[in-house]
Amino acid sequence: MKKTILVKGLLIAVSLPLLAGCVVYERPPRAVVAPAGGEVVVDTAPPPSQVEVVPACPGPVELWFWTPGCWVWRDHWVWVGGRWAARPHPNAVWVTGHWGRRYHGYVWFEGRWR
Repeated sequence: MKKTILVKGLLIAVSLPLLAGCVVYERPPRAVVAPAGGEVVVDTAPPPSQVEVVPACPGPVELWFWTPGCWVWRDHWVWVGGRWAARPHPNAVWVTGHWGRRYHGYVWFEGRWR
């Protein structure tokens, strides 16, 4: 009985320093760019969207639309702030760009007018 406790204590004493030195390696994010379509696939999700303060509209709201900011990939995540964009016609609707999950990564779907 005493010998079993002594052996267990010795195993714990030897194991603890080994476990304390464990290092977790996080692979840096990387992107794959398709040459033909220019599509960028990033293997890590973008950070959460940032809260933006929307400045005053530069003209009549019927002619302008606020396009929100988004994360872009430039060898790392970079926030690009939103901006006011002129509507191509009075009934134009802005479809916000977004990062979507595809295959083993995230792909950017460009914002556009409809």
